[in-house]
Amino acid sequence: MQHSLIHLAEDFDYPLLNAFWTMMLCFLWVLWFMLLFRVIGDIFRDDGLSGLAKAGWTIFVILVPYLGVFVYLIARGRGMGEREIKRVQQQEQAFRSYVRENAGTTSHAEDLSRLAELKNRGDLTATEYEQAKAKILGS
Repeated sequence: MQHSLIHLAEDFDYPLLNAFWTMMLCFLWVLWFMLLFRVIGDIFRDDGLSGLAKAGWTIFVILVPYLGVFVYLIARGRGMGEREIKRVQQQEQAFRSYVRENAGTTSHAEDLSRLAELKNRGDLTATEYEQAKAKILGS
């Protein structure tokens, strides 16, 4: 039994440098796919490209992946960052306008009209109405 374990260990000798090299290759492989997907995403998100140009770049990047991605980065790399910044700013602006529309803020006139209704129904006394009115007008 002991002899078979020693023999098994000899069959799977994998030095530390080989393990490091394997991890490096895996990292570069994942990095390559991230770059490839980023380039393809940029091709489809770019409104400045015509449909024919998008098709041409996509075919070039898929058929000759390494050369296609590097040529795309050289030719249109600067614009990638600018388009990404523009897209993020548009999303931020859309989010802020959505929040403003749905936040439920009311104007002072609406608040005063509600207070007047409460006073007219008898839910507020005259002093409570004056205090609430002063608070609204003071803010």
